[in-house]
Amino acid sequence: MATVIAQISDFHCGSVYFVPEMFEAVIDEVNALRPDLLAVTGDMTDMGFKREYEQAAELLSRIECPRRIVIPGNHDARNVGEVHFEQWWGPRRSECVFDGIRVIGLDSSEPDLDSGQVGRDGYRWMTERFSEDDDEFKVVAIHHHLVSVPGTGRERNIVSDAGDLLRVLNTTGVDLVLCGHKHVPNVWRLDDLIIVNTGTCCSLKLRGRVRPAYSIIEIGDDHRVRVTHKTPGDHGEVVADFRKVKRTSCIWRPAFEDGEGDDW
Repeated sequence: MATVIAQISDFHCGSVYFVPEMFEAVIDEVNALRPDLLAVTGDMTDMGFKREYEQAAELLSRIECPRRIVIPGNHDARNVGEVHFEQWWGPRRSECVFDGIRVIGLDSSEPDLDSGQVGRDGYRWMTERFSEDDDEFKVVAIHHHLVSVPGTGRERNIVSDAGDLLRVLNTTGVDLVLCGHKHVPNVWRLDDLIIVNTGTCCSLKLRGRVRPAYSIIEIGDDHRVRVTHKTPGDHGEVVADFRKVKRTSCIWRPAFEDGEGDDW
C-alpha cells in the first residue's frame, strides 16, 4: 500500500489574490484523501503579519492529518514574521519519521528578501538526520526552487547555494525534494533524485495559463513515486510515475575536497 503525501503551498493569506473558497475545497479534498503526511512548503501569509498567520493557522487546523511538516517561505519571513511562525508551528526546521520514510523541513527564507538559501548549518543538520538508516526513503521540503522551473522568469528563484545543496542531497541519498515558491507546478528527475515543485493551492497570482494546484505524492513499497497535480475543486493529472532505484554511492566528488584531482 502506498504512502501518500499531500503537499500544499503558497496560499498567501492576506493577499488580494487569496481565494478562501478555493482553500475550502483544498480542506475537503485533502481530508477525503486521508494522507499519511501533510507538507506545507511556505508562503502561508503574504506579508508575515500576525493576523495573516492566525488565518493560516485556523485553515490548517481543519485539515485532518496528524503528521505534518510546515516550513516558512520568503513571504512568511517578512516583517519579522518568523516570530509568529514559531508561535504557531515551533522551530523553522523540523522532522517527521514514519513507515520507513524520513521527512525533514528546512528553512530557506531570509528576512525581508525574496531570495533564499539553506546554508552550512542546514547541510550539517541534514547530514546528521539522514545518516541513521540508509534503507529509509528520504524526503526534504524547502520553500525555494532547488533547480530552475520553466515559466518562472530569470534565475532569481532557486536557492543561492543550490550547487552545494545538491551535493549534500546526493551524498546523503535523498530520494525526493518538495518545493513551492513561484506558483508553477513541475517535476524534475535528476539521476535518482525526484524534485516536485507544487503550485499555489488557492491564489490567483498565476503565470500565463497555469492553474492553481497542489500535489499528491504516492510512495510505493518498492520506492516507486507517482505525482499528481490537482486543481482544487476540479481535475487532477498524474504528471510523473517513476520506479526508483536506490542510490548506492556519490556520483560526483570535487577535487578541492582533498586536494587531488586524479581520483574522480
